[in-house]
Amino acid sequence: MLNPWRLSLLSRLDTLGTVRAVAKAANLSASSVSQQLAVLEAETRTQLLERTGRRVRLTPAGLMLARRARAILDHMDTVESELRSLGEEPTGLVRLGAFQSAIHTIAVPAVTRLARAHPQLDVELIELEPHESMPALRVGDADVIITTTDFVEQPLGPDVDLVPLATDPIVLVVPQGHPAAGRGPADLAAYASEPWAFDMPQSYMANLATRLCRESGFEPRVVCRFSNYMMTLQHIEAGLSIALLPGLAVDKRYRVATRELSVPVTRSITAAIRRGSPPRAAVDLVLEAIRSHPELPL
Repeated sequence: MLNPWRLSLLSRLDTLGTVRAVAKAANLSASSVSQQLAVLEAETRTQLLERTGRRVRLTPAGLMLARRARAILDHMDTVESELRSLGEEPTGLVRLGAFQSAIHTIAVPAVTRLARAHPQLDVELIELEPHESMPALRVGDADVIITTTDFVEQPLGPDVDLVPLATDPIVLVVPQGHPAAGRGPADLAAYASEPWAFDMPQSYMANLATRLCRESGFEPRVVCRFSNYMMTLQHIEAGLSIALLPGLAVDKRYRVATRELSVPVTRSITAAIRRGSPPRAAVDLVLEAIRSHPELPL
């Protein structure tokens, strides 16, 4: 009989590519992952892996089972949910992944409404940046994600269903009282000498902000890097930097001013679920709660 946990490890290997990456995602040692995959080979009486140098890769049989494993695990989740509900209101666990600025503006309000209307439904909220969320969805670490389709490093495929949610502008954020805190669109070239706050290297916003500054003819003088937008807003509020941020990230509690860009830049905010997964009423509820958010910037 196939072991669901070992199937999950095999599915992760197909998505993440290496045993080391699977071990890190599953909080295991690489040797433990290898041992469990070897047990899965014994259980199936089939060679699932082959070694190429110091790495392993899936055989055709391993690749087939890994791709089927995700559907098997999804179906098991559905059956478990149906058994728990027995025709009553949807129950069970739904894992919702969202990037930072969407958590407090979209995800938390949706989860709050769901908690009031469907107390038997458990929603686990996970912070996942765009480059993390699509792999998490594909391996089953998330059931629904809020992401952006503008993150080209994670190409979309036929295994994902997209639900458009909103369009979010990228804005210049400056301290209140800053000379740039006026009206009208901002030309980035005018702020070439300013100190800049950036996201962490290789993140979606760090790459985007770097590209926009360079297209405006200058290399930004980065004085701080934060993975948390609240810390970035505090730094700007203190008069220590300016930044390019998504509109959703600008919390009104901070004394900062925003300017639209003279050449508008937007990002498309999208919800996504795995295509072909058995229908789950609980997942549908979470998706509908996200879509019905009253303050989404359409």
